[in-house]
Amino acid sequence: MGDPKKQKNKYQTPSHPWQRSRLENETKLRNDYGLRRKDEIWKMQSLLRSFKQQAKKLIARTDPQSETEEKLLLQRLYKFGLIEKDSTPESILDLEEKKIFDRRLQSFVFRLGFARSIKQARQFIIHGHILVNQKEVSVPSYIVKRNEENNIRLAPNSSLSDPEHPERKPALTSGEKKVLTVKPGNSNPGVKA
Repeated sequence: MGDPKKQKNKYQTPSHPWQRSRLENETKLRNDYGLRRKDEIWKMQSLLRSFKQQAKKLIARTDPQSETEEKLLLQRLYKFGLIEKDSTPESILDLEEKKIFDRRLQSFVFRLGFARSIKQARQFIIHGHILVNQKEVSVPSYIVKRNEENNIRLAPNSSLSDPEHPERKPALTSGEKKVLTVKPGNSNPGVKA
């Protein structure tokens, strides 16, 4: 049968490994969006780069096929929530990487308040606590489509769906203080908000 086909990377790595500005930008993105490795950044950047390359090619062409491809590309990006309905191919060139990182499922779970932190949102997704359109999605980098934004829920069979679950309690704000109390008959102090 031969060797199985080796899959190629779906992203392009940076051309130079040590560039201070790029490394600082990647570190900021990793912290802001709770990413585990830098290849997640490179995948999103490669996806955005491919959209921009398609737009550049379509802007340069004037044949009827390019109009069809332009319409399909705009529909796809609208469906992903990256552009508005009346956008042009030139507006694709203005897309920033922040826009595509905000469309990740991990970002949505955190913004919707299902998790206390962006890293906890990642953990909930990987452990199968999140449903999108009634289907379990365990990929934090899943790009949420425009019609799926209102259909992100906790799984009903998940322990997190119980309102009394400890992780469902709101996190302490910076103004609140943790007060240590010792309950009678218990030598371990508990934390009380």
